[in-house]
Amino acid sequence: MLRIPSPSYSITIRAEIDNRVGMFSLIAGVISQVGGDLGAIDIVRVEKGKIIRDITVNARDEKHEKKIVASIKNIDGVKVLRVMDRTFSAHEGGKIEIHNKVPIRDREDLSKVYTPGVARICRDIQEHKEHAYRYTIKGNSVAIITDGTAVLGLGDLGPEAAMPVMEGKAMIFKEFAGIDAFPIALNTRDTEEIIKTVKYIATPFGGINLEDISAPRCFEIETRLRKELDIPVFHDDQHGTAVVVLAGLINVSRLLKKDIRKFRVVILGAGAAGIANAWMMSAYGIKDIILCDRAGTIYVGRKSDMNPYKAAIAKKTNPRKIKGSLADAMKGANVFLGLAVPNIVTSDDIRKMAREPIVFALANPDPEIAPEDALPIVKVLATGRSDYPNQINNMLGFPGIFRGLLDAKARGVNEEVKFAAARAIAYTLKDDELHEDYIIPSGFDKKVVSAVAHAVAEAARESGIARK
Repeated sequence: MLRIPSPSYSITIRAEIDNRVGMFSLIAGVISQVGGDLGAIDIVRVEKGKIIRDITVNARDEKHEKKIVASIKNIDGVKVLRVMDRTFSAHEGGKIEIHNKVPIRDREDLSKVYTPGVARICRDIQEHKEHAYRYTIKGNSVAIITDGTAVLGLGDLGPEAAMPVMEGKAMIFKEFAGIDAFPIALNTRDTEEIIKTVKYIATPFGGINLEDISAPRCFEIETRLRKELDIPVFHDDQHGTAVVVLAGLINVSRLLKKDIRKFRVVILGAGAAGIANAWMMSAYGIKDIILCDRAGTIYVGRKSDMNPYKAAIAKKTNPRKIKGSLADAMKGANVFLGLAVPNIVTSDDIRKMAREPIVFALANPDPEIAPEDALPIVKVLATGRSDYPNQINNMLGFPGIFRGLLDAKARGVNEEVKFAAARAIAYTLKDDELHEDYIIPSGFDKKVVSAVAHAVAEAARESGIARK
């Protein structure tokens, strides 16, 4: 699949250009010929007979970036002075920092925020531990915990390489929900050490967001921490994805006027997201779900490539006991949900699905089937990408979910909270707004966080997990 230019591969080329008529048109034409997407053009300075310009171009990938630069270098009268990768520039020095909320201008300020005045606050919290929510950052802070073993779709990159993702997530928490989130990348893969470490550092936080920890270890880590901590522990790769997918399916059922519980669903991928989606859909009332992995359909009694988590979900899925390949599972299905690898589904597979097939192909950056191949034959297509309609993006879920949990001073997180979040996301769109290309709101719609936070806080109170 030929990818289109993206801001993810955006470069600024500083070029010294002969100051004569037609030079810039020549440069723009060359960029267009090699498939670049021309953006901003700025004059840096004008010299005798020369113009220095910064030319911003979006490319498809790093190889394409180099091709664009080489094509400009080949133009007579143009000298490339330097090339700046705008994505790398955005990460220079890290993407987040800490600011004081209270100024320290003089000794009087210091005596209140630090010694001796702070001692009064310490004694108060000693006597009333719940006051930590009021007088410290605990009431508005989340720890984003990773070990770097399952970073995006890139795999095991290690804790250092996971940090840019964790920082980006912290930015989203702050920008959309006003939450102070702290990226913590642990230099261990040992399940027991991770659990112990998170328990030891949990005191300053009102919630724990587990992120990019590989399956199946992520299941045990989350389960144990939920039992042993009195704050919400939420593995976003599992439940955040499941919440947003469910929101999308709720809206598909509204759009098509079909009962969501009667959908026949095939899920490809039995890692963290796949298993969590299967559990959540089952709990929501969808009865015919088939989970597939590289060995084919998962069913009770399967021997090869199984683990305790696959065995457990097998008891809740595949009621027709389908044994075979992904293609076998997709025959007659209403919904295909891909959480696996690129280009594994064919047009013929989709044609064998039920009438008006619904395809959520969420492998990133390249989906399980090229959107150009799927769009002519599906009723609804969703991907994980921002350059096609219906982006299934976790940022629709986690900022509002944690905002609501923190507002309620929740002791944990449960199915009621997740269902409330999914419905809140879905019903941000009114019935008359729904369309095949608009089944999920934009991640930049600020109404979503507010709606989700309110619904989550209410669900936390009604289900008995709220302190407030």
